[in-house]
Amino acid sequence: MTAPAGAPRAPYRPLLTEDQLAHLPANHPLRRAEGEIRANTASSPMLLALTGRGNQASHRPVWFMRQAGRSLPEYRAAREGIAMLDACLTPELAAEITVQPVRRHAVDAGIFFSDIVIPMKLAGVDVDIVPGRGPVLSSPVRTLEDVRALPELEDSALDVIREAIAATVEKLGDTPLIGFAGAPFTVAAYMVEGGPSRDHLRPRTMMHADPQAWKELGAWAARTAGQFLRAQIETGASAVQLFDSWAGSLSEGDYRRYVQEHSAASLAAVEEFGVPRIHFGTGTGELLGAMYEAGADVMGVDYRLPLDIASQRLGGKVVLQGNIDPALLAAGPEVLYPHVDSVLQAGSAAPSHVVNLGHGVPPTTDPQVLTDLVSYIHRKTARTV
Repeated sequence: MTAPAGAPRAPYRPLLTEDQLAHLPANHPLRRAEGEIRANTASSPMLLALTGRGNQASHRPVWFMRQAGRSLPEYRAAREGIAMLDACLTPELAAEITVQPVRRHAVDAGIFFSDIVIPMKLAGVDVDIVPGRGPVLSSPVRTLEDVRALPELEDSALDVIREAIAATVEKLGDTPLIGFAGAPFTVAAYMVEGGPSRDHLRPRTMMHADPQAWKELGAWAARTAGQFLRAQIETGASAVQLFDSWAGSLSEGDYRRYVQEHSAASLAAVEEFGVPRIHFGTGTGELLGAMYEAGADVMGVDYRLPLDIASQRLGGKVVLQGNIDPALLAAGPEVLYPHVDSVLQAGSAAPSHVVNLGHGVPPTTDPQVLTDLVSYIHRKTARTV
């Protein structure tokens, strides 16, 4: 795949404008006044890198997708006897789980502990997470009538999310929080299938067989994702990530025709805040240009595509995130660390680089491996600033 058509966009604006800051509350971590006990997160290594100023950071920042989860014994203890969605919707518990990996691993950002089905749950859709299977809907959404019967997400329903974000930011202090939402295609795919799927045949069929139903379902998913992201930013998130787990099942043509506009709507819903917007998908190496054009500021890259190739495909102008292979976390240091060195070298091809995995932390990962890995990356990339 070639770079996106036309001249590449300029790198992400390095500082928020006064107009953008005005959309945030006075106590937001990006607006903390000089002289306060806690520093403004805009000067953190994570925000410097996400906004294209990684050369000003003391080290290359790192966080891990699914860093708050089953690999941590303290997570398992906190979640004991508590269903997944109940944990997500219990503010103090969600805050504690979000902070656990920051506390243990010294990563450079927390990622809000949530799930992609939370917005539909809050809207009133009957969905649950079945252990060993994943999200399951009581009634799949497969017709135009099904789509038009979906409830809208009321803003007041997001108060529990606002409370959780506020509690999380208080615990994180100087460490920025990254907000999170599932991308419209992935959310809609679950809704059409009624649960997990390996090939996502039903949603891919709906796109072509009933394009109006698909368009309205994608718009619904985009609205709820946008509302979810807005609530997180308004209450303290310093950046957000739109996560498209299943977009890799699409051709570039189908992505552009049936999906791009909906992802763009989700990202546009928070554009006025000026915070960095990360767009990540799995198996999406051939979709990078189309996903970037949807409005991302930072592109997450999975483990299948070297970062220097990803940067070339994006015209060499886009901040990248990624992309250590999660499988190598259990392969031993003699395998893992040379691989990490190659990721760091490839990431240097981008204007700025945030280190992450090329997908989520496997639940069987030894937490000490992650702790040691963060320390290694910080030492390896330390700068005199």
